[in-house]
Amino acid sequence: MGSLRHYSCGSTSHDVGAMFRDVARGRREFPSGVFLYDSGDGRRVLFDTGYATSDWRAGWRGAVYRRLLPPRVVEADDIAAQLVADGMDPASVTHVVLSHLHPDHIGGVRRFPGATFVLSAGHERTLRDPRLRSGVLPGLLPEWFPQAERIVLHDGDFRAVRSGDVSLRAHDLLGDGSYLVLDLPGHADGHLGALVEGRVLLAGDAAWGRDLLDASSRLRALPRAIQHDASRYAATARVLGRLVDEGITVVCSHDPLAATELLG
Repeated sequence: MGSLRHYSCGSTSHDVGAMFRDVARGRREFPSGVFLYDSGDGRRVLFDTGYATSDWRAGWRGAVYRRLLPPRVVEADDIAAQLVADGMDPASVTHVVLSHLHPDHIGGVRRFPGATFVLSAGHERTLRDPRLRSGVLPGLLPEWFPQAERIVLHDGDFRAVRSGDVSLRAHDLLGDGSYLVLDLPGHADGHLGALVEGRVLLAGDAAWGRDLLDASSRLRALPRAIQHDASRYAATARVLGRLVDEGITVVCSHDPLAATELLG
């Protein structure tokens, strides 16, 4: 069995009652979660990379984003710094899976120039035409990123797998079933998740939080408008809820987690 460690790399906050109908008003902090899977045989897979520390060079789009969704991030939140503090060389990360391309998920990409990046065809479509509604700030990606080693997953690269009575579309990243990259559509074009050792499902932003899965079909007008496909977003949340019922630990990127090790 490998290990799966959680890191909090910055945060933002929102009034959840302003986001969902029939949810009590109240401001809540949402950490930006990053997850490192160590297979134990030299392969290390990072799921997302958190916020960028220091200055953002993302032009007017970045200024708009930071005003609407102000991040709270300090230098110690940097994912590479946290890996070093845990005794790991960031260069030992072999793969970086990006759930999607929003700023709180790609800010640490620059720290992993030697990794193989796992993207979807939807990610590449977004990068070719990064509109404001997509929430993507290409200026946060390093200059070398277009030439980085990458695996781009198209529809045909996913196969049907079952977890209990639930069917998923998955790509076996490491070839041994330990790390399945999942198609979790709705929030962003080509949004990805991961099922690790059949036990922990990293859901990215397929929902705002595990406790908000049931609220995903009750988005208010503005948060609904910024989803790539709000109907599929709600459908994906229903699938995740069924997986919870099957005994799978579903972890969303913005869940506040007390545990550091998720497979222990």
